[in-house]
Amino acid sequence: MSPVSVNDEMVAQRVRRIELSGIRKMFEAAPPNAINLGLGEPDFEPPREVIDGLCEAVRHGQNHYGPSAGLPELRDAIAERYQDRRPSTARDNVIVTGSGSEGLMAVALSLLDPGDELLVPNPGFVLYGPHARIAGATPIPYSLRTERRYLPDFDELERLVGPRTRAIVVNSPSNPTGAVFPRAIVDRLLDFADRHDLTIVSDEVYEEIVYDGPATSFWGRSDRVVVVNSFSKTLAMTGWRIGFLVAPRDLAVDLNKLHYHILACPSTPAQAAVLAGLRAGPSATAAMVREFRARRALVTRLLRNIPGIEVTAPAGAFYAFPRFTWPRTALEVATELLHRGVITTPGEAFGSLGAGHLRLSFATSRENLRRGLAILREYAIELAEAPAE
Repeated sequence: MSPVSVNDEMVAQRVRRIELSGIRKMFEAAPPNAINLGLGEPDFEPPREVIDGLCEAVRHGQNHYGPSAGLPELRDAIAERYQDRRPSTARDNVIVTGSGSEGLMAVALSLLDPGDELLVPNPGFVLYGPHARIAGATPIPYSLRTERRYLPDFDELERLVGPRTRAIVVNSPSNPTGAVFPRAIVDRLLDFADRHDLTIVSDEVYEEIVYDGPATSFWGRSDRVVVVNSFSKTLAMTGWRIGFLVAPRDLAVDLNKLHYHILACPSTPAQAAVLAGLRAGPSATAAMVREFRARRALVTRLLRNIPGIEVTAPAGAFYAFPRFTWPRTALEVATELLHRGVITTPGEAFGSLGAGHLRLSFATSRENLRRGLAILREYAIELAEAPAE
């Protein structure tokens, strides 16, 4: 029997059940000057209006605690963005959070009791399952397979739902797959949740980064939907840690109670900066998306010229999720590429169905994309020419 360390005696079981993110492991092992294709943030700076808005707020005394749910003016501006989906959306539906991640945690702790179950996408973003476990609940993965273009299998969902299932997490546009759910799929998911009395937790952080038409929001057609969103991607301000929730009014009251005990209140000057950015209009985000669209085309073309790689062009977000046929695990491939100076993320970091995949971010320069994918191609050719093991 291995001895119990002092650390094991000090740390709660919930912490021991959570592993360090596979994404973080790759970053921490990266050599200096590696080409970063694992980046989960835009390689742009926030719009000038956002930066100026922060400076003005700090200089003019907006440096103190604010309301727990956020500045009223910002909540009003967010609510206005959702009124085309539900005209009655108002300030009381909105909570400003310290990032989308904090919003996800507040939702998990508000909805889930010990012993409950939460349906989570597989592959899916790395926080959904751990947040359920922290709440004492069990994450139940549902499949998003390549051959189904990363869309849910409703027969499987019917088999997975049980008497302790409380909610389902959906993420469109998706990290890591880049899939965007068509309206018909959104409608079926809403019907599925309604029939089983489930709350839909809709992670819509990438909703404005789409390439083949707008993403369909889950907000506005059900009273059992919570939207998790963020300004990190659309305003290129990941380090500022500002996000928001949109929820039915009664649920928003409870979410805000939990949110207070995590954060107290979001950053006042950062909220003022976001408000300035929203008032400036969407031009900066639109320009960023145009560049991402060009990079998507470049990455898809280059990947399709690499032996042993299959890729579906992402419809949203800024990730490609190619599948490879080499006799290696994704972790082995990612580690070998890391030694060659390219950071990627092994698909297993996002769930068991990420096996045989890499997540490649195109939130970097076109030159870096060409250099990084040239190294990947060279690696693939070496594998193809190597004698059979």
